[in-house]
Amino acid sequence: VLDLPNLIEIQTASYQWFLDVGLKEMFQDISPIEDFTGNLSLEFIDYSLAEPKYSVEETKERDVTYSAPLRVKVRLVNKETGEVKDQDVFMGDFPLMTETGTFVINGAERVIVSQLVRSPSVYYNGKMDKNGKLGFSATVIPNRGAWLEYETDAKDVVYVRIDRTRKLPITVLMRALGFGTDQEVIDLIGDNEYLRNTLEKDNTESVEKALLEIYERLRPGEPPTVENAKSLLVSRFFDPKRYDLANVGRYKINKKLHIKNRLFGQRIAETLIDPETGEIIVEKGTMLDR
Repeated sequence: VLDLPNLIEIQTASYQWFLDVGLKEMFQDISPIEDFTGNLSLEFIDYSLAEPKYSVEETKERDVTYSAPLRVKVRLVNKETGEVKDQDVFMGDFPLMTETGTFVINGAERVIVSQLVRSPSVYYNGKMDKNGKLGFSATVIPNRGAWLEYETDAKDVVYVRIDRTRKLPITVLMRALGFGTDQEVIDLIGDNEYLRNTLEKDNTESVEKALLEIYERLRPGEPPTVENAKSLLVSRFFDPKRYDLANVGRYKINKKLHIKNRLFGQRIAETLIDPETGEIIVEKGTMLDR
């Protein structure tokens, strides 16, 4: 006879992870907060939950929420004067989970319905069109930020959709990232039929034109400028607060693209330095063998 498993463990374990790890990651994502001059910086140091005011049964009787005060220790730094102030701040009442995996909201017991979502990674797909030609697609799903969807059409042109907007030739995105000429794109990828067909479909001929093309797709109706387009692209894909693959996403993408195997035997082009400590991690010219 098999023992009955703990059927609510998925709820209670997930909630406990959020208390121990998830909340900390959320505060780290937005810390530090700086004013527009950059002189004042607000850092989140730690957090704690106080004892709940009422028990589970009392919250049901009083038609209130079963919760506990969430207090956060913050540090205000004045970069001009060097003054540092620490203070505990009340952030609000944090809903608590009962032993049975439920929440009591305004006296009513509620439960969170689990939902299956795709993990951050890259997903490949192949689909036959009505003429029997096989088309390919790939979707890069981050933990946070815009989706990138790649696909080929019947004419062997490779397109990309940024955050589910209208598709555009993938070479437009590559030009916007700094590979402005056809030769630079070919040198990066290698000459092949798909790339030649895509370049023929691409009407942009420089980094600036590609940036404006993408800006018009993402911000229709707004007057496009090169500077605004650069800022938009940087904020969409190079700001860790807006775009993040997370550890699991980066691991899965590296594994599917065989990054580790492709780097074996290669030499480091530049010395790698820890930005926080200044310590040299790997010297320039070191061969990657592990």
